Amino acid sequence: LMARKPGVSEPSEIIAFVEKVGSENVVVVDARNTNFALEAGDEATNEYAPIAGTQEGVRPQALNIPYDRTNKSMDLAAAGLTEELDTPIITHCGGGGRGQKAKDFLLSKGYTNVINGGGPEDKECWAVFGEL
Repeated sequence: LMARKPGVSEPSEIIAFVEKVGSENVVVVDARNTNFALEAGDEATNEYAPIAGTQEGVRPQALNIPYDRTNKSMDLAAAGLTEELDTPIITHCGGGGRGQKAKDFLLSKGYTNVINGGGPEDKECWAVFGEL
């Protein structure tokens, strides 16, 4: 079992977050990149945990908003992320590193209800929200 990356919530915290807000109200922000030339590791996790928006009907509450390491930013408007700043959001990437950067970015833009869920490499966390 890999060590949980800094900032990734414990599975119990993710469960409590989802139960508090209602799973139907959670928006999942997948910070992975479909351009595998830029993020080679994302190709591996995509094999067993499809990147949001790449398969019809899979992960209906998830938006793919890649975290751009170069610009340290995310294109929220292009992805259609709600402007309701109290929306409950779970960020993730493959294992949580960019998930934390995405969380920090969203907080810097005024979002107030954001946790880092890690990603499919963290199977305990992924089991809680990976289908949303």
